[in-house]
Amino acid sequence: MTSNSRNSIVVEAARAGLNNMKTEIANELGLANYENIDKGNLTARQNGYVGGYMTKRLVEMAQQQLAGKQ
Repeated sequence: MTSNSRNSIVVEAARAGLNNMKTEIANELGLANYENIDKGNLTARQNGYVGGYMTKRLVEMAQQQLAGKQ
């Protein structure tokens, strides 16, 4: 898969899991029905929180996985 997007999915099978994580985090942040709302109507801060928390959670998961391999 060739893409110029910086946000392309490297492992296509992970797409559904990432989307579920995004929805779960948005719900935790009080953004109900996140998958169906117009993201353009949200503030940059609201959208940024979702992405930031996703990154934080993914880094935590990777650290736990790496710690288990030592």
